[in-house]
Amino acid sequence: MPYADTEAMQMHLDEISHRVARGAHAVLLLDRAGWHTTAKLDIPKNMTLIFLPSRSPELNPVENVWQYLRANWFSNRVFETYDDIIDAACEAWNKLTALPAVIASIGMRDWAHIGHS
Repeated sequence: MPYADTEAMQMHLDEISHRVARGAHAVLLLDRAGWHTTAKLDIPKNMTLIFLPSRSPELNPVENVWQYLRANWFSNRVFETYDDIIDAACEAWNKLTALPAVIASIGMRDWAHIGHS
């Protein structure tokens, strides 16, 4: 979607809700972007939103995913059109999802595994 706004977030929530197995419940971990926290959202009954503290990107592993994508597939590039951006993003995402061990390592936090081996 070309915009991150309330309408896009509602569509995202609705899509996730439709994919949740009958009788199951989804939990989404979100930052406090305005389109995540607005009272205008209709939160599906099979979903709970949990908000991270403000200004705490270190608690949100997806921030590292974006950093990895930028560093490995988006740096030093110029995109001519919106479609070029979408194509590059899809290609990068597909490359990353083919690397589950990399995804796991990106989301690891040394401080979250103290005493675990």
